[in-house]
Amino acid sequence: MSNWSPPPIWPHTPRRRQGIWNYPRPYRTGIRAWIPSWRFVVGSILTGTSLVAGVVISAWFDMDVPDELGSVHSETTTVLYADGKPLGKFAAENRTIVALADVPAHVPAAIIASEDQSFMTHMGINPLGIVRAALNNVTGGDQQGASTLTQQYVENYYIGVGEATYADKFREAILALKVTQEQSKEEVLEGYLNTIYLGRGAYGIEAASQAYFGHSAKEMTISESAFIAGIIPNPTYWDPRQGEDARAQAEARWNRTLDFMVEQGAISAQDRAGVQFPKLKKYTQGSGNAQSAYLLQEVAKELAREGISEDQLTKGGYTIKTTLDSKMQAAAAESMKLPEDADPRIRASLTSIDPATGAIKALYGGPDYAKYQTNAATQDIAQAGSTFKPFTLVAALEQNVSLYSRWDGTSPQEIEGYTNWNDETQEEEQATLTNFGTPPYGESYPNVTLLDATANSVNTAYVHLNKEVGPDATKDVATRAGIPETDAKGNEIVGSNLANVLGTASVHNIDIAHAYSTFAAQGIRTTPHLVQEVSDGDKLLFQGSTEATKAFEPEVMAATTYALEGVVEDGSGEPASHLVGPDGYTERPVAGKTGTSNSNRSAWFAGYVPQLATVVGMYQYDLESGQYMQITPFGEWKEMGLTGITGGSWPVTAWADYMAKATEGMDVEEFPEYEPPAPPSPTPSPTPSPSSSPSESAEVFTVLVPEGLIGQQYVAAASALAGVQLVPQQISVDSEEPVGTVLSLDPGEGTEVEVNSTVRVEVSNGSAAEEEEEETTTVPWGLTNQDQGDAEAALQDAELTPVVQEAPSDTVAEGRVISVDPGEGTEVPVGSEVTLVVSTGPEEGGGGDPSPDPSDDGGGIFG
Repeated sequence: MSNWSPPPIWPHTPRRRQGIWNYPRPYRTGIRAWIPSWRFVVGSILTGTSLVAGVVISAWFDMDVPDELGSVHSETTTVLYADGKPLGKFAAENRTIVALADVPAHVPAAIIASEDQSFMTHMGINPLGIVRAALNNVTGGDQQGASTLTQQYVENYYIGVGEATYADKFREAILALKVTQEQSKEEVLEGYLNTIYLGRGAYGIEAASQAYFGHSAKEMTISESAFIAGIIPNPTYWDPRQGEDARAQAEARWNRTLDFMVEQGAISAQDRAGVQFPKLKKYTQGSGNAQSAYLLQEVAKELAREGISEDQLTKGGYTIKTTLDSKMQAAAAESMKLPEDADPRIRASLTSIDPATGAIKALYGGPDYAKYQTNAATQDIAQAGSTFKPFTLVAALEQNVSLYSRWDGTSPQEIEGYTNWNDETQEEEQATLTNFGTPPYGESYPNVTLLDATANSVNTAYVHLNKEVGPDATKDVATRAGIPETDAKGNEIVGSNLANVLGTASVHNIDIAHAYSTFAAQGIRTTPHLVQEVSDGDKLLFQGSTEATKAFEPEVMAATTYALEGVVEDGSGEPASHLVGPDGYTERPVAGKTGTSNSNRSAWFAGYVPQLATVVGMYQYDLESGQYMQITPFGEWKEMGLTGITGGSWPVTAWADYMAKATEGMDVEEFPEYEPPAPPSPTPSPTPSPSSSPSESAEVFTVLVPEGLIGQQYVAAASALAGVQLVPQQISVDSEEPVGTVLSLDPGEGTEVEVNSTVRVEVSNGSAAEEEEEETTTVPWGLTNQDQGDAEAALQDAELTPVVQEAPSDTVAEGRVISVDPGEGTEVPVGSEVTLVVSTGPEEGGGGDPSPDPSDDGGGIFG
């Protein structure tokens, strides 16, 4: 019998219930306790795949292809000179859209070879590339995006370039899949070629070809295509202009692209062997011309008036052909360079117009738009000076006044109705008018003909003429010729006072050029314009106006031109008289007028030949005080002792320099023939004297020397003598009488003399004859409106003692001279005190615009 018995029955121990986290695994030891089971692995993969698929499917149905970005259709508007040379561009992005069919096949082939070799076969994304990039990113390598051409196209065309987050890349991939289903490979490739950024500010293949090679993408070579394709990942830093390292990288990428093109069969090995690295265009930021911005600004303003907005210009891809002549514009830039010793505050301007059409051939608005944003020719204003005298001349000719009529051109004189505004009394006061010339009274031209008064820019004679024809007639002629009636604020530009003949109106350079182009066209007024035409491909959108209006009768214009030729031949515009034709010796006819404003604050020369009217102007503006100021002489003008620049100095020489270049090769044309009438006989006096011989048919006309002149001031006596057609000759003598007092006349008062006889007028200089003659000096000219320190220095240089008094002024900037006593040009003993009244600025509540004093404008050699 066996002693065996069964083991005791132990109660059953239940298994541990598994949770979500079941590690370490039970019934496993060591590392095996931490290894997931195959069921877990498979389940996780299935779950993850289901989740990813769910997200992708949801995104597929929820995400639509958006509308394209507004910028993708933006094209660069190109602006050209009249001869087709590039002037500049308007661009939101520098882009010109080109059709895929219009570029050589090797252009897209190079890009596919370099960027996405499976482009033609994949579904819009490259899964293997995505996995490879993901692994690289996870393992710490350089971040990669694995974007196909389609994905880059989606980014550029629909999303916009931004920070590449994983969410963005996911969205980009989904859209790439959808775009591939909705668009052909050719559409995608064309969109890509027109939106990709390729460096040098160029968007799209056409703009890039122009930027790098200077020609259209339609002309790109295999080598150029490989270069562009190679630098796509980093076009800025792989541009050879960045240095040797950049060039080495660009060449490596170029070789790589060519090799890939051979592998893909896009080109043959023989083609590859014959390719050389392309020659690249020198890169210049922007237009490369600091002055072209002035021109583009004017083009935009002109087209805005015609309903073409700036937004349309920057996005429309138009071609704008201007009227500007590239040769003339270059000549303007050359001739308008101011001398190195010119004050840096001086601004110069030029406008050159074809009088037959109104086409602006050259426009100089300044040396550098980055420094001066206002256009000196079209935006800045300055007093016109004596360039306004021809308007009074035309008014007189229209009223049948002869060029040989005679006028009182003595200087100085007071003319009834010619006044200046007095800031202290707040009233108009009778003013003394002078001509330009020998101080203190200027040159006198007694009994001067209108023809000579024009040639010598005689202020006093022209104010008399303006009084005769009426200042409203001068104003009417100015506006008919082309001077605007009102400014941008609606204020009247040309006043109706006697002084308007002296150019007290502040105008733009282009306004004067418009008026003188009307003269050059012999009375036919056109509209100045810069834009010749605007086209969109083959479609003409806009054409510049060539409308012409008859403003003046031909015979009046012929006489006007004849008189203005005298300014150039015999007067203040003489430096402009040396233009010649293509043969080098035939002289061109030139007509024109100098102009200098009050206190030499602006200076002009306006002139024309039959085919071209040009105005050169300059002024000086003090940015600190906000005031126009006297143009400081420089260079040879300073050596001549001038107190200010005049129209007969730099402006006329610059005009002549420009016109010599602008008219080079231009035919010599003549102005219309004008036969001036024979000069009339002198007007008989009330007491004619018959000829002493019965056989003589001519009469000798006589007048009486006026009485009551002794004891008067010379200004009044000289005016009275000129009024009866006698010529005063001033003789300074020692006397205890006040300076300027008339002591005697020879012939004496009441004497009968012939018309145009000279009368010697002895005038007191204020010194007693028996006293020892003192050493004298002259109070310098040009002190008014100068800085106090400069004025004091000028007086000390003249051996005079400055005494400063202060007074408020609404019109003269603080620290500048309001007035001088004794006056400028006065002869005084050496060491005399000269009082300078210096402005302390406007009184509280004061202000207002100054009423210009045009008495400094004028004739003489520089008038």
